[in-house]
Amino acid sequence: MNGGVFMERRKFLQLSLMAGGVAALQAALPKVSAAQLRTVVLEECLDLSPLDMAERSEIVMQSWNFLRRAASEIRNASLQEAVFGILDNPAPTFTEPLSSEKDRKEVYHRLQVEGAVDEISFDQFLPPVEDPRKSPWPFLAGPGSGYQSHHAYPGGLVTHTAVNTMVSLSLYEHYKTVFDFNLDRDVVIASQLLHDLHKPWVLQWQEDGGSRTERKLAGTGEHHVYSVAESLHRGLSAEVCVAQACAHNHPGFPKDEEGAVCWLKAAAILTGKDPVKAGLLDSNGKTLPVPRRMENFVCHLGDHDWVLTVPAAKWVIEEMERIAVKDYGMSEADLKGRRFNQLRNYVFSQASIMALYHVLSTRGSDALSHTVRSIVIPA
Repeated sequence: MNGGVFMERRKFLQLSLMAGGVAALQAALPKVSAAQLRTVVLEECLDLSPLDMAERSEIVMQSWNFLRRAASEIRNASLQEAVFGILDNPAPTFTEPLSSEKDRKEVYHRLQVEGAVDEISFDQFLPPVEDPRKSPWPFLAGPGSGYQSHHAYPGGLVTHTAVNTMVSLSLYEHYKTVFDFNLDRDVVIASQLLHDLHKPWVLQWQEDGGSRTERKLAGTGEHHVYSVAESLHRGLSAEVCVAQACAHNHPGFPKDEEGAVCWLKAAAILTGKDPVKAGLLDSNGKTLPVPRRMENFVCHLGDHDWVLTVPAAKWVIEEMERIAVKDYGMSEADLKGRRFNQLRNYVFSQASIMALYHVLSTRGSDALSHTVRSIVIPA
């Protein structure tokens, strides 16, 4: 009898938590409903893979469907095929010719001459991969950034890329409406869809539930140069590769343009190409092709959700640690391992860091705690 009463109370508690948490989450993201929210107990999180979590998430899957619709709107058939090929399997194929240590050392030395590998030793050069024809993780499961940064959860790459692509397409439409001209829509879409294509490889999920630590290459996150190199290796146009390179900085001022030039040179070294002959740089080899294409700036402007999402992630992760200790009984040691990482991965993948930050910023810490408990029921 007591056991039955206990179970009834536990069931009632779960339903109450779920109802209240969904209400808080719906205020931030109306598309989330009780039917869509896959509530679990903490122990279940430990058995879920990053792909499991991404596929369970309504937010991630809606964003994934948007990315595929956007890719289907690319008019150039060969470009569309290449983009779908990467979304389906973002494998580091550009590394195939670098299978031998001799070839890797030669390329590493050339990058060293350019001053591009000051922060990466040869032993750290190129993340591990069993087969360069197969990505270690699907695009769908990739994190949006490093584990303490924006969209750092399974499927975060998808939600990050979806927002960026929407922003880029909005700029395309607004320039058309106000100034009465069309940019190259194929380049706008492709460059943004592919701007972070190698995050599933560079930020590989680890056994402890965290992701691989990214290093800097040519002064920026290594994923960026590798992603441009992949597009170049797969034969995408210079216009797409240059716009993609501009995601991390724009060519409006000489000092800013130096970054894009440096990344394109490094990508050319990785793929054994001459950046001028490949159309990546102007004939002087010091600037982007002149006159500079406007699509370069649109890709850069589209990749700016980090301005909000990086600090939002920092604040929500701090709150998650507090919630893990208070509501889930986790220790300081737990916060540094798989138990906490799997909890935050599941909660973030199902709700998104941004929706959770909206709850925190508009309704406070208690509402956030209630929302988290509605997604993962404490034991």
